[in-house]
Amino acid sequence: MKTIYLDHNATTSAYPEVVEAVSRCMAEGLGNPASQHRAGQRARQALGDAREEVAAILGVDLAPPRRDRLVFTSGGTEANNLAVLGIARAAGGTPGRVVISAGEHQSVIEPAEHLLEQGWRMDTLGLRPDGVVRVEQLRPLLGPGTRLVSVLLGNHETGVLQPVEELAAMCNGAGVPLHTDAVQVAGKLAIDFGRLGAAAMSVAAHKFGGPLGIGALIVRRDVALTPLMFGGHQQAGLRPGTEPVALAVGMATALRLCQERQAESARRMTALRERFEKGLMTALPDVVIHGARAPRLPQTSNIAFPGIDGEVLRMALDLAGVACSVGAACASGSTELSPTLRAMELPKELVASSLRFSLGVTTTEAEVDEAVGRIARVCGELRESR
Repeated sequence: MKTIYLDHNATTSAYPEVVEAVSRCMAEGLGNPASQHRAGQRARQALGDAREEVAAILGVDLAPPRRDRLVFTSGGTEANNLAVLGIARAAGGTPGRVVISAGEHQSVIEPAEHLLEQGWRMDTLGLRPDGVVRVEQLRPLLGPGTRLVSVLLGNHETGVLQPVEELAAMCNGAGVPLHTDAVQVAGKLAIDFGRLGAAAMSVAAHKFGGPLGIGALIVRRDVALTPLMFGGHQQAGLRPGTEPVALAVGMATALRLCQERQAESARRMTALRERFEKGLMTALPDVVIHGARAPRLPQTSNIAFPGIDGEVLRMALDLAGVACSVGAACASGSTELSPTLRAMELPKELVASSLRFSLGVTTTEAEVDEAVGRIARVCGELRESR
């Protein structure tokens, strides 16, 4: 039985063109981009070209006088840690306040909690029942001691898109930097960093068909950033260590392919998501689609199956050849219920019965229809066995 992979938000396979680009780059035997000999110069040129291409596609202006910065990282988790800790601490002095939304990824929540343990104050913006952040709660928190606000662009569990442009305008008016985790949005929808107005933005290549092991933190020119690591001058000292040139080339290649195919890919995945959800609602009329009334990412569907434990259902579906998740892959194994769904003030029974399904560019109509059939059959079997 062929497994139907519906967990592309956790990671998605690299485009063949990306595999080829990375392999070709590695085969060329490029040197260390920090070296001054010719091999190092070629590596530095390839790295610079990749940085400029990623920046151009994401609306990042690296040229003077603006001079935004694009710092390559090992992925979204490192980029989020660098943003939260690096921006919050850059002002120096006594501990201040950080504000995050209740729907953030653990790689934003846990650095904020680390600051809390060090004497900082952490405030959380709630979510409406449709999954959209409660914008009205932000303005009273934008005081002189607020060092950072972090609100993701698209939720990794529900797919709900957040009004980051509106929130950034509020923050900029108060002189407070806003960071946004755009890991699930990059490559799926068009992003213009300059238009967003954010101070910083995180992306990760393996979410949009690039290689594992590389991401980026984009930082606006006027935003101070304190490094988390030391021991080298690379990337202006903001992230020392030898840059992975081949991975950067792969990331740029993937993002270019996504940009070229974005409109058609978004239309196709939205249609597949709607087909999937309508099929399940027909087969299982009591299912609940979380965030269905809010703008959502085209590839993400979070669904409650009332009366069935989500983890039990996930394991049963795995045996039935449907790969999905209870929530974020980084939280896999946790016994806690989804903080995003709990913040939406949903009944505990619905939260506990929810699973995330996420589509990719390789997902087909036939796979969606077969997945609906397998899910309906497994749910029926679990209900009969109670």
